[in-house]
Amino acid sequence: MAENLHKDHRKRVRKEFFEHGFNMNTPKHKIMEMLLFYGIAQKDTNEIAHRLIDYFGSFEAVLEADAEELQKVEGIGENCAALIKLVHFISEYYLNEKNKDKKRYTNLDEICEMIANRYINVKKEKVSITCLDNGGKLLGFDFISEGDIASVGVSIRKVIEIVLKRNAAAIILSHNHPGGTALPSKEDIKATETLIRSLKELDVGVLDHIIIADNDYVSLRQSYQYGNMFKEVEYL
Repeated sequence: MAENLHKDHRKRVRKEFFEHGFNMNTPKHKIMEMLLFYGIAQKDTNEIAHRLIDYFGSFEAVLEADAEELQKVEGIGENCAALIKLVHFISEYYLNEKNKDKKRYTNLDEICEMIANRYINVKKEKVSITCLDNGGKLLGFDFISEGDIASVGVSIRKVIEIVLKRNAAAIILSHNHPGGTALPSKEDIKATETLIRSLKELDVGVLDHIIIADNDYVSLRQSYQYGNMFKEVEYL
């Protein structure tokens, strides 16, 4: 009976995790409890999770503890200690891998060149956004739609989704004019103004709108005619 109860409980926790995920508001012992599912078979891991966090003082300290110290906690054997240490290693490995190519940009020309290079050999019209943190660090570059702005527009919902996912402080909107010129159209200006207004509500700045055509590009921010659109947002 107890074994079935544990199985059902684990299924419920896994189901909740798969459907809703965990976040920073999830109780830390609950996250630890689920982790321990995979190091301890057919046993209630809730109490062990509480013991671990109480013993070391924090979730972070549990992951950073050495294997020998972990095994001083009742219920933690060699397999569990190895699992916890593996998770710690994987976390560090993942963050290092994720951030190794994330450059910090100190001027607008440099990042415009980077964006223009992303459009090399792109033969179709595509709209993209580049996400940055508040120090100019690149958080990600994403194509958000295919087609010109006049026909497909800019999906504010898609932009917001990416901005929140990447925790961006600012973005640069970009699109290309294959075989044409890098001059902005009325639709380009309208889309820029709409995006600036929408992201202002999230306290996210639009730094620029870059238009690329073959080996040339135009920065609306640096344009005498359109630069005022970005006057409220300083370059990072």
